[in-house]
Amino acid sequence: MNYTTYQKTDIESIIELFHTTFANSEGEAEGKVLGAFAREMMETTPEQDLQVFVAKDGEKIVGSVMFSTLTLESDKTAKLLSPMAVSTEVQGKGIGQALINHALSILKSQGVDIAVTYGDPNFYSKVGFAQISEEVIKAPLPLSFPEGWLGQSLNGEGLEAISGESGCVPALNNPELW
Repeated sequence: MNYTTYQKTDIESIIELFHTTFANSEGEAEGKVLGAFAREMMETTPEQDLQVFVAKDGEKIVGSVMFSTLTLESDKTAKLLSPMAVSTEVQGKGIGQALINHALSILKSQGVDIAVTYGDPNFYSKVGFAQISEEVIKAPLPLSFPEGWLGQSLNGEGLEAISGESGCVPALNNPELW
């Protein structure tokens, strides 16, 4: 398995991965929603605010994770993990965890201080995320599942409370996602 940063020629394959993965696991309607969301992230997010990583089995993309800028009222830099997909054909083999760990390693080397995500605590805890409250970092929009607000420090310091609001890229600025 090769873990790397995506190339512009990978965009349609990444969008298809999100569509197919979520169609297979959650139904065709959800597949269309996540495919469209992945397209919107990649087409509308400024390049400096989005990093996309992929897992390739040969030339086939079998996993993808996106990290976008989370703005904070702080001198700390933060990235928000969303969305994430691993092909249902290869799930359960550690590919998603390895892909996230690869991405977090790159973010650390770039000096990013904090990574956050909004998802399944059981999965994301395997790659260092822990449940946080909005007193630590306020979510950009109201959370429907507060237990899924997760974060981790990437700079070796503890994750301390950051006062003030946070902001996300336009594609994530949708209450239905939160």
